[in-house]
Amino acid sequence: MEFKTLFPDFESFDKGYLKVDDTHEIYFEQAGNPNGAPVVFVHGGPGCGCGANSKRFLDPTFYRIVTIDQRGCGKSRPFLELKDNNTENLAKDMEKIREHLGIDKWLVYGGSWGTTLSLYYAENYPKRVVGLILRGIFLGRDEDIKWLYQGGAGMFFPEAFDIFKAPFTEEESKDYVQSYYKYLTSDDYETKKKYGKSFSAFENSVVALEPRVISEEITDEDISMAIMECHYFVNNCFFEDNYILNNVEKIKDIPTIIIHGRYDVDCRPVGAHLLNEKLNNSKLIFPISGHTSFDPPMTHELILAQEEFKKLF
Repeated sequence: MEFKTLFPDFESFDKGYLKVDDTHEIYFEQAGNPNGAPVVFVHGGPGCGCGANSKRFLDPTFYRIVTIDQRGCGKSRPFLELKDNNTENLAKDMEKIREHLGIDKWLVYGGSWGTTLSLYYAENYPKRVVGLILRGIFLGRDEDIKWLYQGGAGMFFPEAFDIFKAPFTEEESKDYVQSYYKYLTSDDYETKKKYGKSFSAFENSVVALEPRVISEEITDEDISMAIMECHYFVNNCFFEDNYILNNVEKIKDIPTIIIHGRYDVDCRPVGAHLLNEKLNNSKLIFPISGHTSFDPPMTHELILAQEEFKKLF
């Protein structure tokens, strides 16, 4: 079988900032067809920002593609700012950008943490959502956080987990996310770099089906992903436990395609199954892949999904 691949690279036709409150300026880009069907790309992490390849999962001849760097990460300003950085405000930022761009409704496309935010956004603004493409469901429950960081994923990647937990005392090991957060919010930037790299290296080790070589370089994304993930996860994603599934009735009829790697260790497939069971107008696909959107079977299914959604416009 020949897998479908990303669309060839293309330039954005619009780039800008929107000041959304007294602190935050949100960076966004528009790419593809200026008169096309609007779609918003909701990145993962939290804290990863939209990479250069994000828009390449969507057909630039058909879609008007909006990418947004969430508060405190990517090119949004101020970088690493935690003030007023919560799920409700991220969803409000999406709404403000939608209004700013004069878009009535859009297709919402999210991966990993981006599925959490996409679902939260859809549940709070259902009339603005044409459909949902969701890759690697993360429901943001306490059990999902504990699975990834407190030993579940570590059973599949024990050597990576040994490195992840090495910096901590026995007492600190009772809650790795809380302990990482303590050091990542230090005033010393070298401390942020050390713990940021350790945290992000573990997550980058568990997302792909094939083994990955983890670079020793410490990037801004390493630090922002670590800080933002810990910030959100020590605060239970800023919503009550099981919020997404408890409010899914509001979006049960919105057309949805869920694509979740059969061997996703980062986010367990059972979350995708539970979500799909509660939706009336959804399709669930389990490609033979891990968590990342760049495993070839996952990329293939994502390209097919955006093709299918062209029928809605």
